[in-house]
Amino acid sequence: MILGYHGTDESTAKKVINNRHQLLGSDNQYDWLGNGIYFWENDPQRAKEYIIEKFKREKIRKKTAVIGAIIDLGFCLNLLERVYIDEVKLSYDYLTVMDEVTENEFPRNHSSLHTDTIPLKRDLDCAVIQNIHLTRKNVKLPEYDTVRSAFIEGDELYHNAGFKKKNHIQVCVRNQENILGYFWPPLEED
Repeated sequence: MILGYHGTDESTAKKVINNRHQLLGSDNQYDWLGNGIYFWENDPQRAKEYIIEKFKREKIRKKTAVIGAIIDLGFCLNLLERVYIDEVKLSYDYLTVMDEVTENEFPRNHSSLHTDTIPLKRDLDCAVIQNIHLTRKNVKLPEYDTVRSAFIEGDELYHNAGFKKKNHIQVCVRNQENILGYFWPPLEED
């Protein structure tokens, strides 16, 4: 089990905390861990930074909030473990073969801003992960409840650093039953 943090608007956060509303999963074609509800693992501050940045970028004029969740990873496609990395590579290999057969335009990862050095729009990664879920469902293998991975993001912490300012671990919850409960996290004031 982990603690995850999700940024949203204050009104939605209050409804979720009071059990009057469920968080909606994301299904954008660029969501790097596939479709589901995204959480920052053990990092409420990063969730807060993200939602503030997003609302500013999208000119959303709502008050931001962060909610915490107790998450049972359950059957997890954990991309921090070798066996699951191999499954992702097999999914990619399959998609490249199918692309050659169908001659469809192959998805790609790309930066959303000209200054991004790390692709933030991850169409290719999303397609690969979604293919894993579809394949498992089609061959009647157990479906993953969650997907978990590290994301290397942001400027270097210092010259020639291997660390970036916005590094984090993200979890995508596909099965809402794995969210055991929500809470208000303690956040440091700006």
